[in-house]
Amino acid sequence: MSLAFVFPGQGSQAVGMGKALAEAFPAAREVFSEVDDALNQHLSRLMFEGPLDELTLTENAQPALMAASLAVMRVITREVRFDVAAKVRFVAGHSLGEYSALAAVGAFTLADAARLLKLRGKAMQAAVPVGVGAMAALLGVDLAAARAIASDAAQGEVCDIANDNGAGQVVVSGHKAAVERAIEIAKERGVKRAMALPVSAPFHSALMAPAAQVMAGALKTAIIHTPAVPVVANVTAAPVNGPDDIRARLVEQVTATVRWSESVTFMAGTGGVTRFAELGAGKVLTGLAKRLAPDAEATALGLPADIETFMKTV
Repeated sequence: MSLAFVFPGQGSQAVGMGKALAEAFPAAREVFSEVDDALNQHLSRLMFEGPLDELTLTENAQPALMAASLAVMRVITREVRFDVAAKVRFVAGHSLGEYSALAAVGAFTLADAARLLKLRGKAMQAAVPVGVGAMAALLGVDLAAARAIASDAAQGEVCDIANDNGAGQVVVSGHKAAVERAIEIAKERGVKRAMALPVSAPFHSALMAPAAQVMAGALKTAIIHTPAVPVVANVTAAPVNGPDDIRARLVEQVTATVRWSESVTFMAGTGGVTRFAELGAGKVLTGLAKRLAPDAEATALGLPADIETFMKTV
């Protein structure tokens, strides 16, 4: 069996995430404490107790989701001695999850990943005034058709492909009026479903350019090590090649399309992956993996029982 670890992105956050792990494992408690200290914020209490509206703020959700993912990672590596470098062929993360993936295999320290994601969240929120941008999900559409819809909807404004999640799921992002036009055009063209997303900014669009500049400055001085396991980048759907490549891809990622469909297809095809394990909150990537790579297994690891079951099978 060839294994890949995948790490969720924004939208998977939920009050209570990580709490059961913290109650069950000292290694998980250690992760949450380190993140709290790095941010000088009691983020773990917000994760465990809410309120949801505060947890959902981009600057909180991004490091919180990373912390939940890395808590799982540390439990399986410290408490049950799982050899990631020997047994995992690839890691990948959806949007902010790419930072989780990089930290999981040693490219970033946990503290640096937390601080970078806090900054990334703030910068992405500040890049566009609230109400100016929007995002929408188009369901039951292929990428080529979605690109045509976005192009026709732009009309001089920004309407970009933010996420190609595969399985007929494409997300567009940009100016609010352009995204609203994309929804109407999609409906006119018989797209199964087109709906606005409850987000606070137009992520992964050209409107995020100011945030990309902020991250370029931060990543220029960040200490980045060669990862112990190949990391498949969102913007290329291929493994990154060392610290300089990681820096460039993470800056580009702020404004570019998350090529998740291609990333999973690469891992399951050329990469020979036969099992995907999603570490952290939710099961979004597990569901996508089942659709994109139907011949592979897909498992979500977020609770102590999940980890116990997983370790019996690897």
